[in-house]
Parts: sequence; structure tokens; C-alpha cells
Amino acid sequence: MQFELMASMMCANYGNLELEVRELEEGGIDSFHIDIMDGRFVANFAMSLNDMRYISQATSKPLDVHLMIEHPNNRIGLFLQNLRPGDTVYIHPEAEYHPSTTLQAIIDAGMIPGIAINPGTSVETITEMLRIVKKVLVMSVNPGNAGQMFLPYVGKKITRLLAIKEDMDFEIYWDGACSADKILEYAPKGVSGFVLGTSLLFGRGRPYGEILQDIRELRF
Repeated sequence: MQFELMASMMCANYGNLELEVRELEEGGIDSFHIDIMDGRFVANFAMSLNDMRYISQATSKPLDVHLMIEHPNNRIGLFLQNLRPGDTVYIHPEAEYHPSTTLQAIIDAGMIPGIAINPGTSVETITEMLRIVKKVLVMSVNPGNAGQMFLPYVGKKITRLLAIKEDMDFEIYWDGACSADKILEYAPKGVSGFVLGTSLLFGRGRPYGEILQDIRELRF
């Protein structure tokens, strides 16, 4: 079964980021997930433009940039000029007065447009944008910090999105509290990829390649 695995780089060891990127790439990670937080849209600061720029230069793998910032349209050019065509950029619809304008800027720059939806964001409020974006990042925890508990009601939201994704031509990705049992349950249902953090990838005391191989060999 094919599904993508993305490394949540806010969980990486910043004592040697170059080694982290290299070992993840050699271990078979599909992309690098970059969480940008401004301390306003979420009550935390995590990663920066310079972190994103460095990782982009250090790997040939795609970047998966998750902007948890207020009014991303005011700053979107700073990020887009440091990315490569084919990288993904997610915004939160609640963070922008006119999110479709920001999404169009992402498209015009040759990037893949995506939206990230919080646990409390209903499918009804983002229906129109589902026809614009190519990826929907479903937050299974409230955004802002690693290591949070899965919110069970998010599963029903994913079920609703799975029912309409073919008609609206988007893919669904999982972010937050991603354990092996979540992949076993939702990959067969049609979730295309999973962001891996402290629940499954980082801080496990094992080589990343072994962990990623074990995930890809899960028995469905």
C-alpha cells in the first residue's frame, strides 16, 4: 500500500540539523514538514524562515510547509521565493480574510496549494476552497505543540472528506499524534500521507531508516 511519510522537523535534533536531514533522507523519508509559527495564530514559536531555507538547500526532497501564522498573504512572498516548484504550502483559512488570494499566489509560484484545518474547523466552512487546493492537512490535535493527544472526533471529519475528495480532486494528509494504529486504520481508507513526529519517528533511539521501513511494512 502506497502512502507518503513526512518528517515533522520541529521535532528534530537541532544540535545537528544537517545530520538529521541527511539521515532522514537516506532513511527514505518522502518529504520534510516545516511548521512555521508566529506566536499569534498559535501560542508558540516554532521554526523560522531561515530553518526552512536551510532544509531546502540541504535536501533534494520536497518541502511541506505549514504556515501557522496570521495573515499569511502579507508575508507569502518571503516563503515562496525560498521554495522550489513542487513544494507544498499550507495555510489556515481562519488566518486570512481572503484565503483564496493567498492560495492563488501559491499556485502562481508553481507550488502545491493546501489548507490545514484545525480540529474545530468544520468541513462546511472550507467547502469552496476544496475546489482550489490539492492537499488538505487535517489536524488531529490543536496546532501549536508536539506531543498532544489525538482528538477522536476528528476521525468523523476525515470520513466526510474522504467521501468528497475524488469529486473535488484533493488529497488528505494527517498531522498530529500519528501512531502506527492511525496509519493502519486510515491509509486503507484513502488518507494519502502522514506527518511523523514524536509519536512514531523522533526520539525513539533507533535509526530513522529502520523506523521508516517498519512503518512501510505494517500489515494491513
